[in-house]
Amino acid sequence: MKDAMKAKDEAGLRGLRAIKAAIIIAKTAEGAGGEIKEEDEIKLLQKLVKQRKDSLTIYQQQNRADLAQKEEEEIAVIEKFLPQQLDAAALKPIIEKIIAETGAVSAAEMGKVMGVASKQLAGQADGKTISAVVKELLTK
Repeated sequence: MKDAMKAKDEAGLRGLRAIKAAIIIAKTAEGAGGEIKEEDEIKLLQKLVKQRKDSLTIYQQQNRADLAQKEEEEIAVIEKFLPQQLDAAALKPIIEKIIAETGAVSAAEMGKVMGVASKQLAGQADGKTISAVVKELLTK
């Protein structure tokens, strides 16, 4: 944060402050014990990115380019702290293997595949992308 302040990087500072605030809230939540696990941190950062992407969509629909740009900048800052996300092409072989392991053959069994895929790919891809690939593969 000091570096962002010294460089007068407003976007970086906004993103870092959002991350810090979310982590403090999570650490002080009841039952947290003042600590937060790494996988919980990743989920927290993914949640922050998802919130900003939802806001970005709304701002773009309402033609608010100024607010949309701020959200894009914050998304870029927060994503620096997340592990590299897999795209749909990289997810296909992994999900095909999961489908073979679970024995799913129709879209009705999507929940079974999603449960395993979500656990196995936690932090590597967002749920929406995983869901789209699973749906595509099960409806073939």
